[in-house]
Amino acid sequence: MAMKIKSQQDFWAGLMFIAFGLFFVVFSIGTPDFLDSILGTKLIHGYQMGSAVRMGPAYFPVMLGGLLVVLGAIVLVDSLVETGPDVATFHFRPLIFIGISSLAFAYLLKPLGLVIASIALVFISAYGGHEFKWKEVAILSAVLVVGSVLVFVKGLLLPFPICPDFINNCPIR
Repeated sequence: MAMKIKSQQDFWAGLMFIAFGLFFVVFSIGTPDFLDSILGTKLIHGYQMGSAVRMGPAYFPVMLGGLLVVLGAIVLVDSLVETGPDVATFHFRPLIFIGISSLAFAYLLKPLGLVIASIALVFISAYGGHEFKWKEVAILSAVLVVGSVLVFVKGLLLPFPICPDFINNCPIR
């Protein structure tokens, strides 16, 4: 009995996730020994893995790659079970606005600070969606700003500027 692909989009997306995940895992930890013995040389050397307490350079890409493989497998299995849309339509508007919002965040972070850059990121990227509601976007940006300041500046002690350069006494220090 052959499996029928019910959602082409999900099938190919799942395969893409699995391929990217495996790529990062293999290039982070190196090629397996059995493959190296067949080839006669170490094809990809890889990095040290480390542990959760003392992470090596390969730890983060391997974990993310593994999660991407698991996500790809879930999407792939779902493509065999659940019927997707008949015609795949691709809209460029979300892609364009997400790219613009990322660039705006990168260019606004240093001169205007984390607060204003994060607000710009949320508003510009939300404008790329199919519906834009000011109240929801404002609440989302406020939550993102508070979370970003708490996690990155206070928790991880990253040296992000919080307020713009022209404000001498930032009230969020």
